[in-house]
Amino acid sequence: MSSQPKTFTASTLFERVERARRRKTQFRDTHITLAHGSGGKAMHELIDGVFVEILRNPLLEKLEDHAVFTVDHSIGLASSRFAFTTDSFVVDPLFFPGGDIGSLAINGTVNDLAMSGARPLYLSAGFIIEEGFPVEDLRRIVTSMRVAADGAGVQVVTGDTKVVQKGSADKLFVNTAGIGLVERCLHISAAGARPGDKVILNGPIGDHGITVLVARGELELESSIESDTAALNSLVQEMVNIAADFGDIEALHCLRDPTRGGVATTLNELAQASEVAIRIYEERIPVREEVHGACEILGLDPLYVANEGKLVAVVAAELAEPLVRGMREHPLGRDACIIGEVESEPRGVVSMVTGFGGTRIVDMLVGEQLPRIC
Repeated sequence: MSSQPKTFTASTLFERVERARRRKTQFRDTHITLAHGSGGKAMHELIDGVFVEILRNPLLEKLEDHAVFTVDHSIGLASSRFAFTTDSFVVDPLFFPGGDIGSLAINGTVNDLAMSGARPLYLSAGFIIEEGFPVEDLRRIVTSMRVAADGAGVQVVTGDTKVVQKGSADKLFVNTAGIGLVERCLHISAAGARPGDKVILNGPIGDHGITVLVARGELELESSIESDTAALNSLVQEMVNIAADFGDIEALHCLRDPTRGGVATTLNELAQASEVAIRIYEERIPVREEVHGACEILGLDPLYVANEGKLVAVVAAELAEPLVRGMREHPLGRDACIIGEVESEPRGVVSMVTGFGGTRIVDMLVGEQLPRIC
């Protein structure tokens, strides 16, 4: 007895994906792999199944790149809302076109604070240094950190140094933490996206990941592309000012910098946290020709390649056009554009209208695409 092959409409497929994503599963992996640090599904499962499960508290459960908390007014502060974040950097190679592990560490931590709308203030820096590491390289990295900190208007005010035996680490690891002040009545959150919102990107994607990959010298590729590593706090402050001038500062709903896992993973995080659908358009997403060419050769999708100077914003529809116009006046937002919109259904699903007019699901990064990129 023969049976007819099953066919699925786009809506049926979306419904199945949504049901699968909303199904809670226990973390069953027995050992850590590189995929657990990729920024994709494996890392999210590790965070949910180990760290959040054991350390659970209301601030941690929000799964933001920062925590925003209130300090008791009794200590006499004029403003009591702060943002706090921490990050570790293990990039290979340590030096690459457009930056190094030092500038990456400062900019990355500043950006995580900025995505809350906070004004970054003070940073810490911890160094794990392998025995035999050249002092001249260390000086160069720390000098780069100083230049990046000055450019972002922050100070490195405390730190720690550990030296481990040769072979116990890979040259140098850097951890930074930072604190910033939330000066306005902002409530920016990954859970803030609403149907009808627009999705904004501040410029071309994939620059950092491809730069680092080419800099390793393992592939016979030549490229003039440089990392996009940059501190985005001045751009975010300009966006806040534009929203305030527009008359609705809370029209800024979500901000996130798409680092590991790229824009695709970031959009999935926002869609799932907000329980909405996000639809983007392939032809609107800016990708440099060099990055597009390298991705084609290597079989990579630019949507999953890391960035270090880009942000994704989800804002009320009426703010989108004036915000983009204002962002284009800033050096880090001159290529800003609207790449999509937020819909009510299917919840937690990101889809993309392709250049051919079809629609495909854009899932989180699965596995490991580019190791040691930040």
